[in-house]
Amino acid sequence: MAELDFIDIAIAPPDVLDASLVEKVAAIINKDLYRTRLQLAGKIPRIVARYQNAEVAEAIVQSLNALGIVAFIYKDSELHKPSAGRFRAHSLKREEGKVTFWDNRSMERSLQTEDVFLVLQGTVQTNIESESTETRMKFSLPRTILIGGLPVWRAVKEKVKNVAVQTVCFIRLYERASMEPSIEILQKNFNYSFLGQKMTSSSLQNLSATAAELRDAFPQAAFDDRLTKSFGESIPFASPDDSIEINCRLIYLYYQAVSSLG
Repeated sequence: MAELDFIDIAIAPPDVLDASLVEKVAAIINKDLYRTRLQLAGKIPRIVARYQNAEVAEAIVQSLNALGIVAFIYKDSELHKPSAGRFRAHSLKREEGKVTFWDNRSMERSLQTEDVFLVLQGTVQTNIESESTETRMKFSLPRTILIGGLPVWRAVKEKVKNVAVQTVCFIRLYERASMEPSIEILQKNFNYSFLGQKMTSSSLQNLSATAAELRDAFPQAAFDDRLTKSFGESIPFASPDDSIEINCRLIYLYYQAVSSLG
């Protein structure tokens, strides 16, 4: 028996959230006021409902759009599918009408000025686990008894797990036809020499300058940096890495919906 693929509805939180709007949305999606208000808060599109019937979901989206809210549908399997292998750029060169990227294996990919639909800049925090050995003193009861009750301590080596929070900043370029990024640039794995005199000693500043260059190179593309401020709002039952992927896809789908709505 084939697995059922649900249809999800997402809403982009409105700029102004008043009680009247919350009541209307709650009535449409059949949720209580408290939960609806939480789902309409924040900056990133939120998943608010799930249905088995695409026609029912589409009708609800149309009702939400009529309120002035950007709502859209998608297949749940598409949102949660594993990320495909992506082109991680190590350097770039701006040319007339296009930008050419190279990865660390010297593989090349070029994007024309009109190819890029969305420039997305974001930040994600991930937990990096490591293991170390520490020495501590442990009380030895047998040895203490052997020498007549004088406390004896011995050195014991133990393995300890350490968790460090790593912040990773990135830029992703999307073409209109796919929610998978065509190009990804990671803050600490990129050659910023193309910036020339604009290059600084800070990789974070250099990444922001690179984002500005790409916005200028692809003037028709939307630009979004919401994920630099929120670190990617968490998704229920998703790991931090999965959350950032889902949030990137939701933002991409949001701009697709905005484009469709005109």
